[in-house]
Amino acid sequence: MEGLRVHNEPPQGYYHQPSNLLVDHGKGVHFWDSDGNRYIDCASGTFNLHLGYSHPEITRAIREQAERVLHVTSSFQSGPVNDLVENLVRVSPENLTRVHLKSSGGSEAVEGAVKIAQQATGRDEVISFYRSHHGQTLNMIEASGNAFRRKPFRGGQPHGYYKAPDPYSLRRVFPGKSDEELGQYALALLEEHIEYATSDRIAAILIEPITGNGGNVVQPRGFLRGLRKLCDERGIVLVYDEIQTGLGRTGHMFGADHAGVYPDMITVAKGLGGGLPIAAILCEERLLGLGPNDHSFTFGANVLAASVANVILEVISRPEFLPRVRRVGDYVEQRLRALAERHSRNVAEVRGAGLMWGLELTADSPQDAVDLTNTLAHDGLGHGLFLRTSRYGYGNVLKVRPPLVMTLGEATEMCDRLDELFEETV
Repeated sequence: MEGLRVHNEPPQGYYHQPSNLLVDHGKGVHFWDSDGNRYIDCASGTFNLHLGYSHPEITRAIREQAERVLHVTSSFQSGPVNDLVENLVRVSPENLTRVHLKSSGGSEAVEGAVKIAQQATGRDEVISFYRSHHGQTLNMIEASGNAFRRKPFRGGQPHGYYKAPDPYSLRRVFPGKSDEELGQYALALLEEHIEYATSDRIAAILIEPITGNGGNVVQPRGFLRGLRKLCDERGIVLVYDEIQTGLGRTGHMFGADHAGVYPDMITVAKGLGGGLPIAAILCEERLLGLGPNDHSFTFGANVLAASVANVILEVISRPEFLPRVRRVGDYVEQRLRALAERHSRNVAEVRGAGLMWGLELTADSPQDAVDLTNTLAHDGLGHGLFLRTSRYGYGNVLKVRPPLVMTLGEATEMCDRLDELFEETV
């Protein structure tokens, strides 16, 4: 964008922010900086603004609830929280009939799911996968598949967390294999992993139907079916971390619906609050038993956030909403694949579903690919695009995840700007 300016250094918080750009306001899929420049938000805030900025029904719900009560201790009931439990059960896969709401973010929700699985099975070990991201508490960085997350904190981590290879990682070792072939091989490796690398006390297996931070890898359906069978045979609780895939992002209510393979638990956050902190654990009836004080946070089940979550679920549940997400998503996919063909030297693969897409980039070396990815995200601001990259800047996947309210016209503008960005930068 012509005349793009940044501001002075931000106030001295604990650390400097990565950008000095000062956001002034937003509406729909756009936000404006303090100089009046308009940007298309291709990251939905922090992948949590499913209905975009300043959605009128959300702002009305906040205003009306704020005039009544902002917070109620969990010793009492409240209408918004009771309604949210019912609404989450209504939209969830039919086997998930219980809702734990005492978390205020994704890290807490996934950690709570682990606690529920441990309590229900009497076991303590957890398996997750390479490149996964399940949160930033000490437990959850141990569950996540990135060494750089754990490196600063060695010595303080819990034991019993194991990472197994996923189908994507095997593509590097076995080029030319299909996703289904890789999935079968990964399942065989997982069985070996359980047999030889663990103590065979597996309480839960955590997996993202599409990796959120780990490169937008879509798990093959055959792999998920095999995982479901393995968990059933071994009495392991299968947990889908749907912090990023849940609530319409894939064009279906949940990534589980997109995959057609259902878990014993689902965690949701981010898009559930529309910018406010709230999270939920959806689970089967048989998994009841975790004590009320075993996983409970001050801002869990916050009344204001619950009132917004009810609006978001109602909007996403409208008959026309998810079909429109799929239509816009199909258009974005076509445009991204066409872009990839024109830049085949640097775009290795386009992956995703709905409005959750990633472009894996290549260059002369792995580090060059990471550098190119970060350059595109940085230069995107000059084209009026806010883009995020995989693995917090350590990865080589450019992520395209605009708010779910994006129209075809807005998608066209976004893709046109992406074309211009690649023509100029790659």
